[in-house]
Amino acid sequence: MKPVKIAMMSLTHGHTRKYYQTLRDNSKLDWVASCAEDQTAKDVYELYKTGVPCYLSAEEMFEKHPDIEAVVLASANSKHLEQVKFCAERGIHILSMKIPTFNMEEYDEMIRICDKAGIVCQVELEMHYNPVVIRLKKLLQDGVIGKILSVQATNITLSPVWAFPWQGSPEASFGSRVPLKSGDARFRGGALCDHPHIFDLVRWLTGADFKTIYSAVAPNLREDLEVEDMLLVNGKMSDGTAFLFDPSWSRMEERLKVPGPGWEVFPKRMEVNLTITGEKGVLVCDCFGPNVYHNGAPNDRYTVQYTYFDEWVGLIDEFVDCIRNHKEPMINLKWHKQTIEAMNACYESIAEGSPVKLG
Repeated sequence: MKPVKIAMMSLTHGHTRKYYQTLRDNSKLDWVASCAEDQTAKDVYELYKTGVPCYLSAEEMFEKHPDIEAVVLASANSKHLEQVKFCAERGIHILSMKIPTFNMEEYDEMIRICDKAGIVCQVELEMHYNPVVIRLKKLLQDGVIGKILSVQATNITLSPVWAFPWQGSPEASFGSRVPLKSGDARFRGGALCDHPHIFDLVRWLTGADFKTIYSAVAPNLREDLEVEDMLLVNGKMSDGTAFLFDPSWSRMEERLKVPGPGWEVFPKRMEVNLTITGEKGVLVCDCFGPNVYHNGAPNDRYTVQYTYFDEWVGLIDEFVDCIRNHKEPMINLKWHKQTIEAMNACYESIAEGSPVKLG
């Protein structure tokens, strides 16, 4: 199969730096160019010495590399609609970072634009391709624990705001400046906007959609943020499955401008754990379990080196297959929209102080 000629746009998303390895090492891709949001993003990019040219203008990048077939949109949530339009006009396939948009009118416009252009638009939610999660789904399909009764899931990390400031901006993250609730000085756009993975996973694992959601926020660990960093979500799925999610920024970090070893304080920078209870038993899944822990460089203290399986391999494999064989990706815009509706319902529940019904 001919490698897909791919580029990156903006370079301001928290997952950006993972792609510096993925796009270079994956034989199914030919990484030809990048364009940075600003000089700061370009300066950080240059630290990684990829050997791939980087521009400060998407127009210049496409002019100099007319053979580009696909892009990774590594940008703020608020940038996605304009960039989707820009790519669709050129027939460029899209791998979009986590949240396309929280605005449902914008979401519908993206769907219409991509359908009209006949391009692949895959939402980058890599946890679906984690081998541990794939094994979990197979066990559930095989009926090992019988009918699912409940799902408890964590998606807890440190805060990326210090390296990626837009993630602390309500306008750039959520899309507008909406207060969390009456009497609260904070706004929508924090940890919840960074952690859609477990919302998607529970739909994927159960085959059901969200029916009722109740969410509540805690006081911030980081008092200088104007968005939320601690919250819980619970409710029921359409098949009766109960769920409890913790999608918080509850791990503390060193406020480094360029993340690296020593970014975490204690005990590790992220945890994505699932506990599935069924009529016949319980399955527990730790998606980031096998790690190396040590005290040492660069700050002479606790540091984590991740050794988990690379779920980006499966994600890219599907993206390339969809482009070359005209398929629809598993995490496509139409399917993912219900996940975003559920996350919006979390914010509505926080504002109203009561459960919200969907569908």
